Amino acid sequence: MPTRDDPSRDSGDLGDAWPGQRLGLPETGPGSITGFGRRVLALLIDWGLAMLISAGFFEGDPIATLILFVAMHIILIGLLGVTIGKRLVRIQVVRGHRVPGPLWAAVRTGLLLLVIPALIPAPDGRCLHDRAAGTMEIRM
Repeated sequence: MPTRDDPSRDSGDLGDAWPGQRLGLPETGPGSITGFGRRVLALLIDWGLAMLISAGFFEGDPIATLILFVAMHIILIGLLGVTIGKRLVRIQVVRGHRVPGPLWAAVRTGLLLLVIPALIPAPDGRCLHDRAAGTMEIRM
């Protein structure tokens, strides 16, 4: 049985039965790690909302859309743990048992914008941007 300080702890060779098991999360239902499909759907909803707001107030300017998307993620995830898209698909972002706070939400969002960290899942079910920020996306 690996200990907390064992380097193999994050290497994925522990034979976890489900994503999030090592984090003490249930296999299914509320509190379990969210699947990739739900995450993508929430992201698309959030981007669509940013585009709608940008179209209505900033003539669809791509920079304004990006700024709205980033602001929405940092503020809403930082303070509430959810964006509108995440709430609609019943996902919550947590750091431990609490909302991440604006600083960790900013770290997470910055890495999300790089795209690649958000596409590389780790054995525990979290993608690299979540691991770097110490966050996880769980089902509500």
